[in-house]
Amino acid sequence: MTKARKTPSNEHPIGRIAGLFGIRGELKCDPTSAGRAVFSPGAEIRLDVNGRSEVVRLASVREHGGRLLVAFDGVPDATAAQRFVGGEFFAPRELLEIGEGEYLDVDLVGCEVIDVDGRAYGPVTRVEHYPASDMLIVAGRMLPLVHAFVREIDTAAGRIVVDVPPGLLDED
Repeated sequence: MTKARKTPSNEHPIGRIAGLFGIRGELKCDPTSAGRAVFSPGAEIRLDVNGRSEVVRLASVREHGGRLLVAFDGVPDATAAQRFVGGEFFAPRELLEIGEGEYLDVDLVGCEVIDVDGRAYGPVTRVEHYPASDMLIVAGRMLPLVHAFVREIDTAAGRIVVDVPPGLLDED
């Protein structure tokens, strides 16, 4: 491991440590789809945990039950690894694999949501991730980020065009 360093502004979340796995210092990691490719043995990745930021070197990475199991150089056992539980990994955007039609949360937050008739609902204030679908939060309401509702995303123009059923985004 290397010394703690200041958080670069071009980095994005790529995974979270969910817990310990076994007694050999492996940790259960839930990577983002865009960040999954960053996890490989020898990679140095920034990790924020308990208000501290440090760079860790991955000693090993393997698949297990839909998750990644990761171990760090210099972390020989579960006792030493325990302090990393709950940590979040970050990497620069250029290392992420973002496919056609995929977006980072930061790309969507701030985009104006407009329906196909031009009615404005307001900006996306955050993105929440659920097993069934991601949700855009617009004016305190949840909008499923699915093709059935979202017709166009133009991050360059800061606009998301939607076709939603009455009441989904309307105020009561």
